[in-house]
Amino acid sequence: MRPRASYRVSHFLPPLLLVLGGGVVGSLTALSDFFISLFNVLPTLLLLLGGAFCSAYGRVRQVALLLVVYLAYYQLDTQVDYYQAEGVVREDAGLVFHLVSLLLPMLYGLYGCWEERTHLLQDFVARGAVLLALLGVVVALGSSYPDAVLGFIGKVHWSWLHGSWMRLVQLAYLAFAAALVALMLVYWRQPRPQHAAQLLGLLGVLWMMPKVFMLPHALHVMSSMVMLALTASVAHEAYQMAFRDELTGLPGRRALNERLRRLGRNYVLAMTDVDHFKKFNDTYGHDVGDQVLRLVASRLRKVGGGGKAYRYGGEEFTILFSGKTMDECMPHLEAVRQAIEQYQMQLRDQGARPKNDDAGRAKRGAAGGQSVSVTISIGVAERDAEQRTPEEVIKAADQALYSAKSAGRNRVFRHGENRRGAVRVKRTPA
Repeated sequence: MRPRASYRVSHFLPPLLLVLGGGVVGSLTALSDFFISLFNVLPTLLLLLGGAFCSAYGRVRQVALLLVVYLAYYQLDTQVDYYQAEGVVREDAGLVFHLVSLLLPMLYGLYGCWEERTHLLQDFVARGAVLLALLGVVVALGSSYPDAVLGFIGKVHWSWLHGSWMRLVQLAYLAFAAALVALMLVYWRQPRPQHAAQLLGLLGVLWMMPKVFMLPHALHVMSSMVMLALTASVAHEAYQMAFRDELTGLPGRRALNERLRRLGRNYVLAMTDVDHFKKFNDTYGHDVGDQVLRLVASRLRKVGGGGKAYRYGGEEFTILFSGKTMDECMPHLEAVRQAIEQYQMQLRDQGARPKNDDAGRAKRGAAGGQSVSVTISIGVAERDAEQRTPEEVIKAADQALYSAKSAGRNRVFRHGENRRGAVRVKRTPA
């Protein structure tokens, strides 16, 4: 089971705002000439620019999704333009619309679940071959047997699944439901902004399809917003890769450096180090070492007093208290130190590990496994007349951390509390 912290509301927030905005704007019956012109060209621009951007990051899956949405948009836009110009639908409008409403969720779900595994060019070729083969078969059948294809698609195959509220053919709703479940499973297994955007993008398409001929701008606006959400998710992931530590889920050192540039005059920094971390790795292996780091990170994340934890590097963490004094922060640091010290981590064979969190909680403390405890040392410093810059405060906190280790570890030390111990010596691997 993936750590609970991996599932984040922030994954859904940008695409949710875009899809909701697309729903609001797409529901309007009138737009200014500027926005009409903008949304007429935006899908094509997003396909070109977004496709190039996603390709540069090796996100072939997003490129395929952009292409699928755009092809559906192009086919429907041709029908909508004819309808708005002539006041009647084209002869093939029913067949085209029903085919798009069925194929769009099928291809969207397929490409959304299809992970990038091979070489970039090979992945492009494989996805393109599937798309061309499927569309070729559909076009051939639709051209040769239009009535038969339309009759099969438009038929109510299961009356007990049909509702009067349905504006699409029954098979289309089943395709949307299957794609929705598949994309939910993809996010559940691997929670990422890209997967969240795919899921919400599908919901935006589901909202759009019944309104293509009912609302004059629904097609252009929602297609643009879905394509924009898919592209923006790649930028969101790139940001997370740069600023968030993948192992612990905490903000990384780069995020800390960015935050330090925007601090006020009063703040406290605590440098934290896992005691005897090298011994854990040497004795139990790196898998257990990773568990230790995740354990410490999960406790540091809950530190009180307005503190925010960061992964500084290796087994070191930083806790930042903005607008606080050292006296205000010490009780919270001591509390988090005790919480980590009191936690007993049960070691079991990998083959006997529980399959879910509930089973894991039930087995904690049970006999049959070795129990180990983890402790941390903390050095604390605040901005004052001696340490005026963030770099100087970090150095002072680092000196206090070495004082805590020199004094026996598993304790919180203020900078200057023990001047002799605060002198930094050459560090041995820990």
